[in-house]
Amino acid sequence: MNVYDFKVLDAEKKEVGLVNYEGKVLLIVNTATGCGFTPQYEGLERLYETYKDKGFEILDFPCNQFGHQAPGTEQEIVTFCKARYNVSFKQFAKIDVNGKNESPLYTYLKSAKGGVFGKNIKWNFTKFLVDRDGNVVKRFAPTATPAKLEQEIKELLDL
Repeated sequence: MNVYDFKVLDAEKKEVGLVNYEGKVLLIVNTATGCGFTPQYEGLERLYETYKDKGFEILDFPCNQFGHQAPGTEQEIVTFCKARYNVSFKQFAKIDVNGKNESPLYTYLKSAKGGVFGKNIKWNFTKFLVDRDGNVVKRFAPTATPAKLEQEIKELLDL
């Protein structure tokens, strides 16, 4: 099993098979638009712009489970991110990353790479790095800025 086995909903509520990202290095992030870490969108977009033509994708999953910091509809979130941070990477429908309604994708991600304090996601902007074969290779805390991930992304891209 790997991330390619999952289907998720995009921001327009259309089903997307993650198999569409086969062969890419992925950074999967649970995000929020009203969080102290929200400015990380700027760094995420910088990474995406730098490496998208080399096989890198960012998958953005808004999550309202932490302090209700992802209010609004998917379209409002997309509009905010484009206007404020010029986000051009793929944004998906809001999900739960913990609990009885958690996304099966996040159940898998957490089982592949538990956190320092257990498997549950502790806050917005937890990041999972996935190699070209769909294997979860590392989990990063919300405090890990996108710039701090760059070297590991480059290594997975063979740059």
